Amino acid sequence: MKYETTVYPALPLVEQILQPWRTRIGPDFDGYKNHVYRMLHCCFALAPCTCEDREKLIIAACHHDIGIWSDHTVDYLPPSIREAVAYLHAHHLGEWEEEITLLIDLHHKVRAIKGDLAEKYPLLEVFRRADLADFSLGLILGGVPRRYFANVKRQFPNAGFHKMLIKAAGGWFAKHPLSPPPFMRW
Repeated sequence: MKYETTVYPALPLVEQILQPWRTRIGPDFDGYKNHVYRMLHCCFALAPCTCEDREKLIIAACHHDIGIWSDHTVDYLPPSIREAVAYLHAHHLGEWEEEITLLIDLHHKVRAIKGDLAEKYPLLEVFRRADLADFSLGLILGGVPRRYFANVKRQFPNAGFHKMLIKAAGGWFAKHPLSPPPFMRW
């Protein structure tokens, strides 16, 4: 079942959150920002979202991989969570800390998020599936309509995002060929 098929050329909160990171992210900025937009559009296509849901998803999406640049590490989930929590507290949204933390921490979970956690925070599985849809370049859409995803990709091109991911993770796999990267969750 699809929910949203509009492709928004800009979302003001995304622009507001990411703009201060432009210099720090550097040449990867457009690729990361477009990944955030593609991921958010996938979220909107997967579930009905209230205004509050959209705000939570935007905050989590903008911060979900930011630790790659804030701490220059492949083990980026803890610093990504730290940056998101700092944002929440700076904007008096501390009551969302648990959910935003889980959205970021579990977005690379291999298995579906089910049970009590999924019931309490239904956006967790939506966010996980949306990131997987974009990470897989649309090979695993998880319910996102194929034509809609193609439109989103046209609006927000890759801009080297996946190439950057391969380069960043390559060092990990060279040093730890038999170990999963630290951002993976089972």
